[in-house]
Amino acid sequence: MLQDAVGRFTYEDDAPAVTGETVYDLASVTKVAATTAAAMLLYQRGQLDVDAPVSDLLPEFVTGRAADDPARRVKLRHLLAHNSGLPGYVEFFRTASTPEELLRACFALNLEAEPGVRAEYSDPGFILLGKALEVGMGEDLAEWTRREIFQPLGLTATKFSPAGSERAAIPPTEEDRVIRRRRIQGEVQDENAWVIGGVAGHAGLFSNVPDLLKISAEILNSENGGGCGGAGRQERNQLCLFDRETVELFARREGPEGSSRALGWDTPSAKSSSGRHFSSHSIGHLGYSGCSLWIDLDAQIAVALLTNRTWPDRKSQLIREVRPAFHDAIREAL
Repeated sequence: MLQDAVGRFTYEDDAPAVTGETVYDLASVTKVAATTAAAMLLYQRGQLDVDAPVSDLLPEFVTGRAADDPARRVKLRHLLAHNSGLPGYVEFFRTASTPEELLRACFALNLEAEPGVRAEYSDPGFILLGKALEVGMGEDLAEWTRREIFQPLGLTATKFSPAGSERAAIPPTEEDRVIRRRRIQGEVQDENAWVIGGVAGHAGLFSNVPDLLKISAEILNSENGGGCGGAGRQERNQLCLFDRETVELFARREGPEGSSRALGWDTPSAKSSSGRHFSSHSIGHLGYSGCSLWIDLDAQIAVALLTNRTWPDRKSQLIREVRPAFHDAIREAL
């Protein structure tokens, strides 16, 4: 495991320098490091049917809807693959001030397309997925993932809602002059996740490079060792959370035609943030704050990039140039 760190928390000369252990707001990398990982493990244990209607776990999603409303046909698979027909993004936080109000607004959303017909990356879809998984788990997403995934993998920095005493050691994401009217540091930047309480299916997780590479290693070991029952895994005495069949299922593109989305994970597109060298048999995800994780299942390589590109505001889009160049440089060096 190789890691390096460059830069400071902010642009001031006296700002703290980042290290290889620095914790960042992962933003939407939460969708794979927590939510999708939980879905994979529940599926593998026979506790989650990805083809079950969302309404089986969240009856509120169809309450009051007509019998022919397409929302009744939305499956958990659709939420994972971002082809549910739900809108991409909704500023619930503008009108919702409590988790209950926000979830009611999310339950009431109308679909913009038939399930499975249109691919659109959807935060509301993963808000619903997170709540559906919590119903299936019978507990909070943060507690379940801590006990079932993060602790077994030895992840020491990965958590939702860092304690107040930990926040000064986390680079700030922005100076919020509109909603919270304060520096956002050590608390989730995403406003919808903030209203929910910091623990959501779409955002809210904090982590560092070593921990993300441990998650990646578990996925790569599953591929390399032939699954949890594989002799290779047993001989190396490696922890096994996911078997090969589960990884392959969740890494397979779902459609419709032209979509790069698998179940929870993304795969490289024509102009991917992963650059030019990651194989088509790769999975990954981006985070709005400037973070990303890409795993090449063929090459057995994982690359985690953590930044706070939104500091001090969200205007700069240079991360779009940095990401592919960064991944190309690493792959070419290797």
